Amino acid sequence: RETHSRILIVCGPGNNGGDGLVAARHLHHFGYKPRVIYPKMAAITAKNDLYRRLTFQLAQLSVPVTEEWQAPVSSEVDVIIDAIFGFSFKGWRGEGKDAPFDSIIDFLALGSSAGGVPVVSVDIPSGWDVERGPPEERALRPDMLISLTAPKLCARHFKGKFHYLGGRFVPPNIIEKNSLQLPPYPGSEQCVRLAT
Repeated sequence: RETHSRILIVCGPGNNGGDGLVAARHLHHFGYKPRVIYPKMAAITAKNDLYRRLTFQLAQLSVPVTEEWQAPVSSEVDVIIDAIFGFSFKGWRGEGKDAPFDSIIDFLALGSSAGGVPVVSVDIPSGWDVERGPPEERALRPDMLISLTAPKLCARHFKGKFHYLGGRFVPPNIIEKNSLQLPPYPGSEQCVRLAT
């Protein structure tokens, strides 16, 4: 916390964005200083009560949440969490239909490759295909990947320094049905570091 307490979480319109909102709440309770950029928040929360309640919880905790994307100044943020798109991402549609998420991912892709603020992706780096991995253009290359439940096939293309798995809660019948080979979790830990 002492060296990486200021955390910017960029949330997208779907479940990955919801994971980002939950992460902001947990980070706050663990003593970090999260702030959230949640483009299109008003439209999303008007249609989805769960996301509305998550943003309400953050407001109660005085965690700043804004819809406006503005590239962060590296002196004001220690880590950026990419919670924009997850496994349902089907590719860029063009003609401004993906704004402002396309420009945010462009910024994160440039920032992570240019030695800027470390980027942590939730479950799947935004813009990646769940099976094939990163696109040839506009590829975000995060410094850390936190896979949820089980690593997705695209994680084979992850070249960052840290890969963690969170998902100790997977029921045995799901593990058996999907032939998952999950690592043991030490003690009462909820996540485990994977080899990269």
